[in-house]
Amino acid sequence: MKTIVLGAGVIGVATAYYLSERGCDVTVIEREPGVALGTSFGNAGVIAPGYVTPWAAPGMPAKLLKYLLKPTSPLIFRPTLDPAQWRWIARWLRECDLERFRVNKQRMQRIAYYSRACLNAFRETHAFEYGRSQGYLQLFRSDYDLELAQPALAVLRDAGIGYRELDAAACAQVEPGLAWARTKPVAGIYLPDDEAGDCARFTRELRAVCEARGVRFLFDTEIEALAAEGGKVRGVRVRAGRGKLNRREQRRAPTEVLKTSAQTSAEDAAPQTLAADAVIVALGVESAALVAPLGVRVPLYPVKGYSATLPVVDEQKAPRAALMDESLKTAITRFGPYLRVAGTAELGNHRATLREQALQTLMKVLDDWFPHAATPSSAQFWVGRRPMVPDGAPLLGACGVEGLWLNVGHGSTGWAMSMGSGRVVADLVTQHTPEIDLDGLTLARYRRNGH
Repeated sequence: MKTIVLGAGVIGVATAYYLSERGCDVTVIEREPGVALGTSFGNAGVIAPGYVTPWAAPGMPAKLLKYLLKPTSPLIFRPTLDPAQWRWIARWLRECDLERFRVNKQRMQRIAYYSRACLNAFRETHAFEYGRSQGYLQLFRSDYDLELAQPALAVLRDAGIGYRELDAAACAQVEPGLAWARTKPVAGIYLPDDEAGDCARFTRELRAVCEARGVRFLFDTEIEALAAEGGKVRGVRVRAGRGKLNRREQRRAPTEVLKTSAQTSAEDAAPQTLAADAVIVALGVESAALVAPLGVRVPLYPVKGYSATLPVVDEQKAPRAALMDESLKTAITRFGPYLRVAGTAELGNHRATLREQALQTLMKVLDDWFPHAATPSSAQFWVGRRPMVPDGAPLLGACGVEGLWLNVGHGSTGWAMSMGSGRVVADLVTQHTPEIDLDGLTLARYRRNGH
């Protein structure tokens, strides 16, 4: 089966890997010059199935309103006249109901735990280094934030997921570097089975594994549209957007060209349609616009996230693994000799530009918990657009158009769900039965609920 995967983030590359494992002919198309250069590049790196939580949670609207006017905030909100923003917010508010939260969290945990099992199985065959660490510690600055976490803890208890509730002293036993913190947590939650690792580094290594299996990657290539005929997607119209498809990649690309916009040579970089039996869309926030002309409505909204990466200067005073400042929704993760501080959600500005307020929040969180671990002036900042759906769980599989498949909507937990999502979609494309229940993990949930 000839398949095309659109997008070379961790979701797309994981999908390509499992398609190749199923014996498919796989081509990955990406407009950037390499893998994991978008949302996968600078994320927190946390693989925490026990923690994955919908942004839409009981008490969250009040909490966000509380922070809106503060200089240090987990949220930056820029109201616009775009109706899509307000439709998304309205849907999100509906999902903050307690019962909806429980359902949504359980769905997210189902795919996240399956994904971790897939990652563990993958590591048994392909062992490479990507800055992996074990254990995940949530820190609470106030009793108010600890109270807001109780519905999530109830879901953990109901699911039989192991965790420990800690006081401030016990938090410092898990992470000795907290002994030098400028603030003290009122409590902590420790999930010993969760982990972290450098998502971009993993994706680069996974690309090499894919290429060894015959997967082709077309970089610097713009995706113009899906090619559909008779209610079926038959390929993808592309253009070498930052130059040309080089001659080597032209030879390696799918050879059946259905049509071009002009009968010109490859050197003219004319649009061309690459044929496929199945097209898998894993383009993050850009997925919605691509599938909309075919009548597929995907409720994705870009929520910007920020991160800072710094070299460790004092091993003793730095974290060992991954932590989450639950009050400011900011993670601190250790990748070998480096730290990653990631967080903030910004709605209303689609441009990938750095905002000083968000960067100050990141640096405050680091300075509060590990003031001597790194030098702030050495920070390398990053911003990315998370593909968020209102209820949190991703959209996997069929979308109502023959030959077109979705692997989108993972929000800020794409790394935690990547391998499982890739395997599920590859199973569906190749007509195998997935190993987990997909109820609530497909586009059908929006159609069923009248959204």
